[in-house]
Amino acid sequence: MDAASRPAVVIDNGSGYSKLGFSGNSEPSFTIPTAVAVNESFLNQSDSSSNGNSIAQYNAGIMADLDFFIGEEALSHSSGIYNVNYPMHHGQVQNWDTMEKFWQQCIFNYLRCDPEDHYFLLTDSPVTTPESREYAGEIMFETFNVPGLYIAVQSVLTLAAGYSTPKSDMTGVVVDIGDGSAHVVPVVNGYVIGSSIKSFPIAGNDVTQFVLQLLQERGELIPPEDSFDIARKVKEMYCYTCSDIVKEYSKHDRKPSKYIKQWSGVKPKTGVPYSVDVGYERFLGPEIFFHPEIYNDDFTTPLPDVIDSCVQSSPIDTRRALYKNIVLSGGSTMFKDFHKRLQNDVKKIVDDRIAASTARLGLDVKPQPVEVNVVAHSIQGYAVWFGGSVVASMPEFYESCHTKEDYEEYGASICRTSPIFKGMY
Repeated sequence: MDAASRPAVVIDNGSGYSKLGFSGNSEPSFTIPTAVAVNESFLNQSDSSSNGNSIAQYNAGIMADLDFFIGEEALSHSSGIYNVNYPMHHGQVQNWDTMEKFWQQCIFNYLRCDPEDHYFLLTDSPVTTPESREYAGEIMFETFNVPGLYIAVQSVLTLAAGYSTPKSDMTGVVVDIGDGSAHVVPVVNGYVIGSSIKSFPIAGNDVTQFVLQLLQERGELIPPEDSFDIARKVKEMYCYTCSDIVKEYSKHDRKPSKYIKQWSGVKPKTGVPYSVDVGYERFLGPEIFFHPEIYNDDFTTPLPDVIDSCVQSSPIDTRRALYKNIVLSGGSTMFKDFHKRLQNDVKKIVDDRIAASTARLGLDVKPQPVEVNVVAHSIQGYAVWFGGSVVASMPEFYESCHTKEDYEEYGASICRTSPIFKGMY
C-alpha cells in the first residue's frame, strides 16, 4: 500500500510535553513529557576500560543506545543509573542526539508504526532557525527513512484547527503559551509576519515555580523530592484568573473557608500523610502574565501590552482583522477566565489609545471602534496538534511534502521551508 494512502504521523514537540498521533483523529493518541532517561553506566564503563578496548567501547555504546526511556517512564527512572535529559528548552531543540532517541521511542514504542510507511508532519516554533529544520529533516530522512516530511509553523496550525475563524480566512494573532516558551505571532492569510513576532519570557513552567515559591514562603510542609510535581498539580487543578487582584484578596480574606483548597498526599519515603493549604496561590499564579513584576523584576511588560505591540507593528491594513481574532493556544492558556481577562485588558489599551488620539487631534467625529475578540476553546491545549491533524488530512498535504527523492537530490536545505497549500487558507 502506498504511504500516501495511509494516515500521516503528526508529532507536536514542546518543551514540556509532546503530542503524538495520526492525521484524521480529533485528539492526540499520546501526550507525554518531552524527557529522555538514558542509562549512561555503559558509556562510563567503556571510558574507564583498560587499553581503550574498541570492541568493549563499541558494545557499551550499542547498549547505551538501546537502554533508555521517554515520557513518564523517563521521569520514573530519574534516580539511580539513569540520567534524565530534556532535549528541548524554550521551544528549541538543544540536544539532537537525545531528540533522535525521543522520536525513536515515539514511533516504535508508542505509535507502533513503521516510519517508512507513513508521511510525517512535525511542528516548529516560529522563531526556529533554518539550520534546526535541516537537522530535523536529516534525522527523519536518514535515520527513519520517511517517504515524506512536512515541517509546519505551530501558530499557522493553530489557525488551521478552525475553531476560531473559517479556514478561508487564516488571519489572526496566535498567543501560544506552552510549558517552556510563549510567543505572540501575527498570521495573515496563512503567512507569519516574522518581523512582528513577540516573545514573552514567562510560560507555564514559571507559573509552577511561582506557585511553589509562594507555598514554601508561607511555610507549607511539602516533601522536597515531590515539591515541583505537587506545585504543577496544584496549578492545574486549582489556579484561575481573576479580574481584579485587590478584590480577589478581599474575597479570600472575608471567606477563607470558601476559597482555600487542600492538597493531600503521602510522603514517598516515610509513608506519612500530609496536607497543603492552597490560598492566594490560586489566583496569584496566573497573575504573573498580567503583572510579571511580582515574579521577575527584570520584566515589567504585561502580556496584553505585548499583544497590542505585536498588532501595532503589523501592516496597518491588517490590524483590525488581527484584533478581531486573537487565538489562544497551549496548556498554559487553559486557566479559568484567562481569555476574558485578556480580552478586557487588550480592549482597554485599544480604547484608551483611540480616546487619546481623538482628544489630541480635537476630532468632532467619533472614530469607528475597534473590535477586540479573544477566542478560547476546549481544544486549545492541543490546538497545534489538532491543526496538524486537519492539515495532514487534506489531499494537498501529500503533494506539498518534501519527499525522500527530493532530499536525496537537493539535500537537507529543502527542509528550511514548507509551502503553504491552498487547503490551509
